[in-house]
Amino acid sequence: MLKVAVIGAGVNGVSSAIKILEHFQNANKNVRVTIISDEFSPNTTGDGSAGLWGPFLLGGTDEKKVYKWSKDVHQFLEQIWLSEDAGEAGVCLLPCVRLSTDPNASVGDFWRDIVYGAVDLTPSQLEVYNRNRDVKFTSGLSFVTYTSEPIKLLPYLMKRFVRRGGIVQQQRITNLEGFVKDSSYDVIVNCTGLGSRQLLNDEQMYSVRGQVSRVKANWIYSALLDESDDGNYIIPNTESVVLGGTHQEKDYNLKVCPQDKSFIIDGCRRLLPGLNHAEHLFDWVGLRPGRDQLRLEAERCGSKLVIHNYGHGGSGVTLAWGCAEDVLQLLLAAQLKSKL
Repeated sequence: MLKVAVIGAGVNGVSSAIKILEHFQNANKNVRVTIISDEFSPNTTGDGSAGLWGPFLLGGTDEKKVYKWSKDVHQFLEQIWLSEDAGEAGVCLLPCVRLSTDPNASVGDFWRDIVYGAVDLTPSQLEVYNRNRDVKFTSGLSFVTYTSEPIKLLPYLMKRFVRRGGIVQQQRITNLEGFVKDSSYDVIVNCTGLGSRQLLNDEQMYSVRGQVSRVKANWIYSALLDESDDGNYIIPNTESVVLGGTHQEKDYNLKVCPQDKSFIIDGCRRLLPGLNHAEHLFDWVGLRPGRDQLRLEAERCGSKLVIHNYGHGGSGVTLAWGCAEDVLQLLLAAQLKSKL
């Protein structure tokens, strides 16, 4: 029997575990897949995020790979949305407007054919958003995509994993090399996100601090995002609206910063003045797993296979199912070369 351990219970870890488990079971092959983590939902980094589809903060990761992975996820979310599981999984279809103040950039240049109905804003439409603004928006894109709220998606995926016989184990791994050497697993998939900085001494890893506020504003049915470096965003979820946000590199502060809170709330109110009357619910801070380039590759450690899948920046949900497919393909390719 093939024994697989997936370290990390964020959306990339759980997705990788499901992909491997379901593939081998569907092929009537014996497999045992275990997710090992010291933290599970609702205590993962992704749980506080809005879950809006869209590649974000991926460093120098190959654009062609990002396109493939994110397209796979969009199709995966479409399947859930069309099923009876959409509510449980927190998957919603959402109109969006992304705006830019960069005269040399075009919003969504490489992914616009993945989303639905992408149309550039006209000058008169841009003018509506530019009222009372000193720095004007120069372009914008209107389209429809999905939100998949991790606070709902992660429990849904974990339920799917366990229902197929997947094993869940709470354990903190502090020495990956020792774990690989001493454990009985044939394959170890490393999905530890920012934890890979310590676990592997990966100096390319760094935190990208994100702070958001959540408000009650049930009348908001579409997302509005300013893609400027100091821009804000407004993303509705099923039970609240997420106001953001920050992307502070190499900042490890997990406490709510009052200055950031003011920047978020004041900036979002300028984008959408009706938020002046929205009830504030709570604030949240998380550390995204930034990296110079997303790492998705396999390596041999004696007779064991180790697959690394981490460094997803602000695109954990957006890339998870696509990256999980590549994890599976790396495992299958390794099987062809050995007796795994």
